[in-house]
This record gives sequence, C-alpha cells and structure tokens, in this order.
Amino acid sequence: MKKEFIVRLQCAECKHINYYTRRNKKTVERKLELKKYCSWCKKHTLHKETKK
Repeated sequence: MKKEFIVRLQCAECKHINYYTRRNKKTVERKLELKKYCSWCKKHTLHKETKK
C-alpha cells in the first residue's frame, strides 16, 4: 500500500493556497517547494507545502 498524502501548496509571497498535490512521505522526506503560477500575484512564485 502506497503512503501518499494530499498536501497544500501555499504562495510564499501572498500566502494564498493555490494548489493541491500528492507526495509520498517515505520517499520525499523534506517539504515540497515548487515554482508555480499564482493567480493572485499574476506571476510565477515559489509555492511551499503547508500543514493540512
């Protein structure tokens, strides 16, 4: 059984939660940080994983 969990991605600049994704907690030990488009800031910004 895979241990995948749904995580929220929050914009580092405006703090809005824009994306939801899955990650495996056994294989990926650190928090996700992805550069994604923020519709509130109207530009590509760093999005970090937050608590659920």
